[in-house]
Amino acid sequence: MTDPRRQLASEALGTALLVATVVGSGIMADALTNDVAVSLLGNTIPTGAILVVLISILGPVSGAHFNPVVTLVMALRREISAPLGLAYVVAQVAGGIAGSLLAHAMFDLPLIQFSQHIRSGQSQWIAEIVATLGLIGTILGGLRHRPEAIPTLVGLYITAAYWFTASTSFANPAVAIARGFSDTFAGIRPMDVPGFILAEIAGALIGAALFGWLFQQTRPEAHP
Repeated sequence: MTDPRRQLASEALGTALLVATVVGSGIMADALTNDVAVSLLGNTIPTGAILVVLISILGPVSGAHFNPVVTLVMALRREISAPLGLAYVVAQVAGGIAGSLLAHAMFDLPLIQFSQHIRSGQSQWIAEIVATLGLIGTILGGLRHRPEAIPTLVGLYITAAYWFTASTSFANPAVAIARGFSDTFAGIRPMDVPGFILAEIAGALIGAALFGWLFQQTRPEAHP
């Protein structure tokens, strides 16, 4: 049985490295070009790549949730206990904020910042519902059909969702909170974070219901 301390450390470390990659690559891309499309591409590729790495190496330790809504869905499916799930969420949020601070330190920026990047409105919230719903579907579909492919599936899904969603696919309350602490390319105003979190929770619940039904195993019919 895995030590809960190792599981929590894995979730905190994984989320910290994920956010450090999101924020750090955004800072680097923004410094190297004035073309927003190129900056977004420079932000997208490292994010998808690090997800493949982190899920591959830390998945055996904690399941590599790195995301409170993934933990919520797993708790609803009774694949993680409620107390441990709550501890996961705390570790994820703390790790995410630490990841933002780490990115600032690496690029010699003020450690404590609050984003001024406006991300609000109906289109943004719809995009987050869609992004999170798709993420949950990707994970549940992978668990059902190709567990060994989940790191690649998630990395590729987020890479695609950066570009087909208006919000650039946060799909993660811990990451949204952490990005509120970074006034950089990847930032989000703290006052916009609650709307994103509500949309992400809604997307996760819809995704859990929809894909849980779609991928459910059916019992073979009994023959007399």
